[in-house]
Amino acid sequence: MIEVVLNDRLGKKVRVKCNDDDTIGDLKKLVAAQTGTRADKIRIEKWYNIYKDHITLKDYEIHDGMGLELYYN
Repeated sequence: MIEVVLNDRLGKKVRVKCNDDDTIGDLKKLVAAQTGTRADKIRIEKWYNIYKDHITLKDYEIHDGMGLELYYN
């Protein structure tokens, strides 16, 4: 299990525990459950790289404690 921190830069920081073989789409569903927004309205980025839903966290080399940027479409 790894913990990922997502910051939306509007004052909300979300900490999500997930597996490193989960996809970005799974991570979006976990974030949506915590924030109350729909998963299809969430965009996850890091330094202007938009993460695709079907690729795993391990493939993107997302590790424990890593911070990502959370945007709302």
